[in-house]
Amino acid sequence: MKSIPASEERSTWSVGDLAARFGLETHVLRHWESMGLLSPARDGAGRRRYGSDDAFRVATIMRSKAAGMSLEQIRVLLDGGAYDRHVILEAHIADLEARMAEMEHSREMTRHALECRAHDIAACPNFRAHVQDIVDGKAGRGPTMAELLRLGSARPARQNDMHPM
Repeated sequence: MKSIPASEERSTWSVGDLAARFGLETHVLRHWESMGLLSPARDGAGRRRYGSDDAFRVATIMRSKAAGMSLEQIRVLLDGGAYDRHVILEAHIADLEARMAEMEHSREMTRHALECRAHDIAACPNFRAHVQDIVDGKAGRGPTMAELLRLGSARPARQNDMHPM
């Protein structure tokens, strides 16, 4: 996010000004509006006018996307009245914990590779232990979000968006 000097602070911003403030393209803000994530006020000519609450929503969306949430999950996050809000958030926490565990495993694997004297790391018996779960077909499998909601569990499969931000 770009730092804006206090002298340039305003009470409202145009779509272009707010997009520039966050380093986004204007079409991203319009897309988020079409998804129900933003609902800016309009001036007398019908132009979008974003206030400080909108800026915090944009920051929340950006931080949530960086954490791996889909736009659908973010929509629920921003809707305090959503009936399944806690299920979605608990599922996201479980997803974050699983990804953090996977990253820790990857770091240990990389450390081993760095210190290993084998020329072909994939032939090293100790290194192979780091990827045995993948060879055995036990890694990366999990229930879908629909299955989790049906079962009442809180562990989603990772969801990806086709839209960039």
